[in-house]
Amino acid sequence: MKQKRIAFLSLFLLAIAVQGASAQGAQNSLVEKLGFPRDAKLLIVHADDVGVTHSVNAATIQGLESGLVNSASLMVPCPWFPEIADYAISHPDADFGLHLTLTSERVYYRWGPVASKDKVPSLVDENGYFHHDWKPTTRINPKEVDLELRAQIDRAYAMGIRPTHLDSHQYRLFDNGQDLFEVVIRIAHDYKLPVFVARDWFAERPYLEKSLGPADIVIDHTITIAPSAAPDKWADFYKAALKNLQPGITEFVIHLGFADEEMKAATRERDTWGAAWRQRDFDFFTSPEFRQLLAAQNIKLVTWREIASAAKK
Repeated sequence: MKQKRIAFLSLFLLAIAVQGASAQGAQNSLVEKLGFPRDAKLLIVHADDVGVTHSVNAATIQGLESGLVNSASLMVPCPWFPEIADYAISHPDADFGLHLTLTSERVYYRWGPVASKDKVPSLVDENGYFHHDWKPTTRINPKEVDLELRAQIDRAYAMGIRPTHLDSHQYRLFDNGQDLFEVVIRIAHDYKLPVFVARDWFAERPYLEKSLGPADIVIDHTITIAPSAAPDKWADFYKAALKNLQPGITEFVIHLGFADEEMKAATRERDTWGAAWRQRDFDFFTSPEFRQLLAAQNIKLVTWREIASAAKK
């Protein structure tokens, strides 16, 4: 009996080892398909919230044209979306995704759904804007989410944009349960687009991994600066993150903008993700120091377009 238990335990441990090796192989295969060794450090420098203001558009364009910011996602419901749509159309090689948006978090600067308000009543407040926030009492209808997300994607296509990926404003579609995550995954499959999902999230949100299929793309890590970061430590945070970057594919989620009068007015009710915040991100990610750190740490930039193409191999 003892020998049987030992044999069973050995087989069990072997199965775990094989499963772990298989998972590691799957994880690394995408890196290798991109043409890099398994231990390569690959980075997406991704600008969020493009289209929210002219300031964000202008800073993002400058960041992209520096070659140091190499990806971004667009907020279709926002007033300055048409401006960045024109840029995307005239720069078809740019790595633009869609920042699927279901909230309007600022106090004085608001936006609402692309779909008719009467068709998505759970998504809007009494004034017809997206909710500032989703409280525990807010009841979001997944069918209305599906309708609104498809309306946003269809508008982008109708205006000539060919997105490379999808992600979620404020992570709402990832952080609010399996029902909403399955909506965005189903839509991504229908439009044949990858969704920004990181393996880092699985431990706290097990429903994410359960909802994914074998063909879905999962990157390894994601990094964004916390609201608690002190302004004088901004560059230190990013320098430490780059020096400690792990092998695999990491996305830096950054927020670019200029601390001009428009940006200050649009975000004046609170500092987080406001004008000064975005200026600091712009200053670091377009700096010679950032370029030098990439070279010194042997970090290679990759885009969602390249990842999606490699995944098909």
